[in-house]
Amino acid sequence: MTIFPVLPRSHFGCRDPGMRRGREHSRGSVMLLTNTLTAYHSTVKTPLPTRNPTPAQLLAANDKTIPDIIARNLQVLFCGINPGLWSGATGHHFARPGNRFWPALHAGGFTPRVLKPFEETELLDYGCGITSFVNRATATAAELSDAELIEGALRLQKTVRKYRPAMLAILGIGAYRTGFGRKNAALGLQAQTIGETRIWVLPNPSGLNAHQTPASLAKLFAELRNAC
Repeated sequence: MTIFPVLPRSHFGCRDPGMRRGREHSRGSVMLLTNTLTAYHSTVKTPLPTRNPTPAQLLAANDKTIPDIIARNLQVLFCGINPGLWSGATGHHFARPGNRFWPALHAGGFTPRVLKPFEETELLDYGCGITSFVNRATATAAELSDAELIEGALRLQKTVRKYRPAMLAILGIGAYRTGFGRKNAALGLQAQTIGETRIWVLPNPSGLNAHQTPASLAKLFAELRNAC
């Protein structure tokens, strides 16, 4: 299996002015970096891909929870509405085939390639993480009540204050409007903050969201990256 070296965070993820360096590197420096990273990755076990869940496993995934992918001081913490049944069954975020989160993340410039759901922890290498408004797996987000979204927003604020990401990117305008009581909110940067964390709203990348195409999602994800 090909090993892709993890590039410095200044190449992918949000741009950090304090970490910017010139684009030109000496050949010797590049070779040293590549050899070092290759040696490092040879010692790290890559997670194995998860088999597709059976219908029975999907049915049993209702109400299951999955762990956040999170660390302190991330550049961007992405927040989905809630796990789908594929995520509940596999234990990985945005796991359903056809979900456009991982391709949009790459197309927007956050990762050097399209990660698989089972590779989700690699996001931390690029200064990104994942959490959810409501950590309860359902077939569709429409099954969530307004009360759950409001309660989820309160939990989300506690998470953000604890981990202090530079940006919280909420993947779902309806969830943000309901959970945070911002009925007229639009996509993009919000006036509201959580402490020093800025809030950016993106569309739900689910394949069920017919209002967005892969191209439009890529453009919106790129706008977020450029704003970091």
